Amino acid sequence: MSKKTIAIAMGGYSGEYDVSMGSGQVVYDHLSPHFVCYKVIIAKKGWHAEVGDEQFPINKHDFSFTDKENNTITFDGVFVAVHGTPAEDGLLPAYFELIGMPHSTSNAFASALTFNKAECNMVIRNMGITVPESVYIHQNDSVNAEDIVEKLGLPLFVKPNCSGSSLGVSKVKSASGFEQALKTAFAEDDAVVVESAVIGTEVACGVCKREDKISALAITEIVPKNEFFDYESKYSGLSEEITPARISEKAKLTIMAQTKLVYEKLKLNGLARVDFIIDHNDVPHLIEVNTVPGLSAESILPKQAKFLDIDLGTLFAQSLPL
Repeated sequence: MSKKTIAIAMGGYSGEYDVSMGSGQVVYDHLSPHFVCYKVIIAKKGWHAEVGDEQFPINKHDFSFTDKENNTITFDGVFVAVHGTPAEDGLLPAYFELIGMPHSTSNAFASALTFNKAECNMVIRNMGITVPESVYIHQNDSVNAEDIVEKLGLPLFVKPNCSGSSLGVSKVKSASGFEQALKTAFAEDDAVVVESAVIGTEVACGVCKREDKISALAITEIVPKNEFFDYESKYSGLSEEITPARISEKAKLTIMAQTKLVYEKLKLNGLARVDFIIDHNDVPHLIEVNTVPGLSAESILPKQAKFLDIDLGTLFAQSLPL
């Protein structure tokens, strides 16, 4: 029986391009023994398949390409390793769904919802899951920093509403730093979420569907060397990540149950990661849902798989609905 042909989509249109290329390489390395794999680079200047040192344009009509021998290469499925837009905001999943291409990530609606922090938090709060108190600000809104500080307290976080990898996120300790934090966030998106800072232990829980059963993998404790788990901490080694997390059994069970509930109710698919902060009263606060989590060698989910002695190639292959 011949192997199926799989595209590993990587790159993207955001500041997470390089991170995605690292994730895509890890996926390519581990899926290659299972399938015939090709790297497909999703970039603003165009989409192309890489074969050795050569590049071949992707035909967006059916996501195929023609190689140098004039052979048309078509795919049985796509593993999506694109962080940020156009994958986590639902655009790429929508395209694959329109052309009938099986893919590894959540559907267009679920992806768009989880990428929109304000909308997602409202849905999650209605599930009975604790999320930080927040204020939504559009770029054209008139903003009074003192009113927001009075409502949310200090410190607080200012985040782009639709962004990943903590790009554009600032921790604000005084009202005087609020204006600059807004500028930083608005550089990434035209809408911003301002959240109360939950002081406590930050953790991340990987989740997937294995043999048609939702499975929370493990909980990793994140100890950043910077003020918080920002872009530099995530990708420059400026954090300590401890699996399993040093948390109470009660918090562990709550987080794993809530992670699976979010995965089920939001109709997620493939590999995902849900992030929490556990406050001093041992209450987890959900802070983010990631539908295309980092999969590079430095990323949390591959480390959780290693802790559980789960083969990455098998885990990645299970995400493909083939």
